[in-house]
Amino acid sequence: MGIQMTSVSIGQIRSRYLRPKAYFPNMKSIVVYCGSNAGKRSEYLELATEVGLAMAKRGINLVYGGGNLGLMRAVADGTLAGGAQVTGIIPNFLAELEVAHQTLTEIHFVETMHERKAKMVSLSDGVINLPGGYGTLDEMFEILSWSQLKIFHGPVGVLNYNGFYNHLLAHIEVMVEEGFLRPENRDLLIVADNIEDLLDKMLAFERKETKLELKNIQREK
Repeated sequence: MGIQMTSVSIGQIRSRYLRPKAYFPNMKSIVVYCGSNAGKRSEYLELATEVGLAMAKRGINLVYGGGNLGLMRAVADGTLAGGAQVTGIIPNFLAELEVAHQTLTEIHFVETMHERKAKMVSLSDGVINLPGGYGTLDEMFEILSWSQLKIFHGPVGVLNYNGFYNHLLAHIEVMVEEGFLRPENRDLLIVADNIEDLLDKMLAFERKETKLELKNIQREK
C-alpha cells in the first residue's frame, strides 16, 4: 500500500479540466461517494460490492474516502476483488480513529475534509453517488456545484437503487419549477437504477456546452 501526505487546490482541479473532453469513453477512475454506515438492509453492502466489481470489470479504478466501514469498505473491497486499483483519501483525524482501510493500492492523508474532497476529484474522471447520509449529500451537491460552475467537467451519476433517491430527485424538480435551478444544470446529474446502465450513461456523457467550448479552443490555436 502506498502512503502519501498531500494537498490539492480548486485551481489544480480547474487546470486539469481546462480542456474538457467532449465525452468520456475511457474513464480510468471514478470517485464513489457513499455511506460509512452499512444501512439497515444487507442489500446495500451487496450493492456497493457490485459497484466495485462492475467498475473493475470495465478497467475503471476507484477513488474514495479511504474508510474501512460500511458501504465505503464494501465498494473498495469489491473493486480490489475485481482486480482494479483503489486509492483512498482520508483526513488525519479520521485515520487516527483507526477507520482507514489497510489494504488499499494507495492511500493519501490530508488535513481537512475540504482537501479530501478536492483531492478525490482531482484524481478522477467521473463521480458516482451511492446511498448515504449527510456526508454523501454534501459531496454530491458540492460536485454538482463545481460542475455547474465548470470547475469539474466529468459525468456525475447517482445510483438510485430501489428508489433511495426518489424524494431528493423530486425536490430537484421543484427547484427547477420554482426557478432556482436551470434545466440544463439539473441534467448534469445522471440517474440510473442499476450500475451497468449508470456506467453506460456516464461513458456516453457529453456536456451541452462542451462542443462550443471546444470550438473556442480551436479558434485560440
